[in-house]
Amino acid sequence: MCLILLAWRAREDYPLVLAANRDEFYRRPSAPAQFWDDEPGVLGGRDLEKGGTWLAVSRSGRLAAVTNYRDGRGRRAAPRSRGELVASFVAGTDAPDRYVAGLAASAADYDGFNLLVGSLWDGIAYYSNRGGAPHQLQPGVHGLSNHLLNSPWPKVERGKAGLLDLLAAPAGELVPALFSLLEDQTPAPDDLLPDTGVGHAWERVLSTAFIRSADYGTRCTTVILADAAGQVRFIEHTHALGLTGAQRREYAFRANPPIAAATP
Repeated sequence: MCLILLAWRAREDYPLVLAANRDEFYRRPSAPAQFWDDEPGVLGGRDLEKGGTWLAVSRSGRLAAVTNYRDGRGRRAAPRSRGELVASFVAGTDAPDRYVAGLAASAADYDGFNLLVGSLWDGIAYYSNRGGAPHQLQPGVHGLSNHLLNSPWPKVERGKAGLLDLLAAPAGELVPALFSLLEDQTPAPDDLLPDTGVGHAWERVLSTAFIRSADYGTRCTTVILADAAGQVRFIEHTHALGLTGAQRREYAFRANPPIAAATP
């Protein structure tokens, strides 16, 4: 993913509201969101090049998402794919804080990443191998792009402000409004562009929430809502070379917490 907007325990009817764009080269093969043949309890898209994923949820209420940490000056070829971090958490059983704490030993095996892992029952943890110690997310609205969590990049700030406004929207209007928010193609003013070492022209292209260029752009847009009872709604729009002709997939299921978590 390259933009994740998250409202965690900030709306009474939906303690989890997540809206995210995945940006990638169009040539990289990917599968759309579906329940996986090798892990039938996991729902998400699939990177067909490395086998991992950018965003996934499970029938037990686990969820994870990753973005890359953009550093055009210090790029290197790391041996492991960041997508495996999402897949291994969602298919596993470790508590979020334990999982991220255990990544310290292998963090250098990956290019720069930002990782969100959690569950509807145990909270959400954040960890970056470019940003110090992992920590639990506090209730509220959060934004993540290709720097650290809640870094004040223009599209993160606009997205968070838009999501905060939508927390008061009627439930029936929430999903289309979230997709509209993610489809924003407004570039940031030049004086507010970050400098991540990729050049000014490319920073401008990457500054929009929904990215369009000749060979790289927003490949899919995902909205996830979960209520207090664990009812999950997962909606994905997949895109080829832009907004025209997006394909929609929608799933709904009741997440069942582990027996230990369900015990008072």
